Amino acid sequence: MRFIPTLRSALVLLPLTLTALPATAARWELQAGQSFMDDYGANTAFIEAVFAPHPLGDTRFSWAPDVSVGWIDGRDVARFRGKRYTTRDSIALLAAGVRLYAGEGDEWSRRLFLSLQPVAHTGRTQALSSVYEFATTVGWQGRRFSVQLRHISNGSLHEPNRGETMALVGVAF
Repeated sequence: MRFIPTLRSALVLLPLTLTALPATAARWELQAGQSFMDDYGANTAFIEAVFAPHPLGDTRFSWAPDVSVGWIDGRDVARFRGKRYTTRDSIALLAAGVRLYAGEGDEWSRRLFLSLQPVAHTGRTQALSSVYEFATTVGWQGRRFSVQLRHISNGSLHEPNRGETMALVGVAF
């Protein structure tokens, strides 16, 4: 029997996942924004934990583990009604990966980051048609504020592969 995640199972696993994260996260962010599949927008929200950075050898680059729990609202697009994958499902997702930084200390370049995360999620839509996806995020983070562009798709490993592209604003605490 194949396990198909549901929104209900995601809602049960979400608190367990959050409590399993170490309290030693260097940064917690609450992020919200708008996600687009083609020209169709939907609300989205994330909670992200970014842990202490680690140097990459003797370079000016560093990396930090990060974990995201998120939600992308569904949207009703008439041309996809009746298709195998519609656009109506809301998606709950869990991602874990690395946030990469360039520079040291308070250099301006240190505020810029690139995040790479594999993603598991509930539901199947025109944008996210497999249970596994990949998230790539480019952003800027200040002390208590961040702005990000994030794209989530399965890298054409399964069709359809429209992906979700979102603009996010975050508040750190």
